[in-house]
Amino acid sequence: MTLLLLLAFFGLSTGFLFLLHLTPRTLLQELTHLLTHAQPRKHSISKLIHAVQRPKKLKGWRATISEAKAILRQTGQSGKLGLLTVSSLGLSIIGAVLAFLLRNMWLIPVLAAGFALIPFWIVLFTSTFYKKRLHSELETALSIITTSYLRSENILAAVEENVLYLNPPVSDVFQAFLAESKLIHANLRLAFEQLKGRIHDSVFQEWCDALIACQEDRTLKTTLMPIVAKLSDMRVVSAELDYLLYEPLKEFITMALLMLGNIPLLYFLNRDWFITLTTSTPGQIILALCGGTLFISFASVIRLTKPLEYKR
Repeated sequence: MTLLLLLAFFGLSTGFLFLLHLTPRTLLQELTHLLTHAQPRKHSISKLIHAVQRPKKLKGWRATISEAKAILRQTGQSGKLGLLTVSSLGLSIIGAVLAFLLRNMWLIPVLAAGFALIPFWIVLFTSTFYKKRLHSELETALSIITTSYLRSENILAAVEENVLYLNPPVSDVFQAFLAESKLIHANLRLAFEQLKGRIHDSVFQEWCDALIACQEDRTLKTTLMPIVAKLSDMRVVSAELDYLLYEPLKEFITMALLMLGNIPLLYFLNRDWFITLTTSTPGQIILALCGGTLFISFASVIRLTKPLEYKR
């Protein structure tokens, strides 16, 4: 009966789309555009001042969503925010439908919330590889540009002669810096401030601050190489701790497989216990608690696998 109701719902939804001359792709694009360009709620001036003076630290699912959105902005993929939200909504519906098919009402909010956060967790996890590649490219770029600058004492010439040997995303940032310095204005301090905001890395921003100081006092150029050396130190430490960083993820996958594998295994070992677990109210509550624990543990593991970053 449940399956028939679901089929009737999907059939009715499809019929409405045909009557309105809409395709699923058009509907997805409209939802993405609506969510991307949604106007934020306006707050009073007193609330804005209070938020600036006493910023409230986000926790839980709000922190996950905020961090995922910040990563998309930093990587130049802000246009995917709407698609990410639509994917989260779709997966939430799939999770609720799956729990409904399993006839476990306690599992509906757990699967709906857990499936809704999966796209944001994927963004956080894949950002680890992006940050590692960024650190590697930054180490190469800052090293060769700094060496050229120490020789010529001309930062524009140093960037121009080495930008061809750089790889994205670092090469795009320095090409924009050259275009701004040569074609738009000759204010190097302003150009460095713009360059500083294009890559969210503490060592890179410290390097930009040192270059700004070098434009006023050339004797400060000796501070550049120790700053670049911090990236090398980070790479060495990260290589030594890579195994330890991914150890929690391996343990989580092992324990999750054991927990999920025990449920069908129980069907073959003792069918009465399996029926009690899946049909009785206490058994369904236990399954919901296990599902919630699984999602919370996965969120914690994602945060533990972040790459090392240098903090000033």
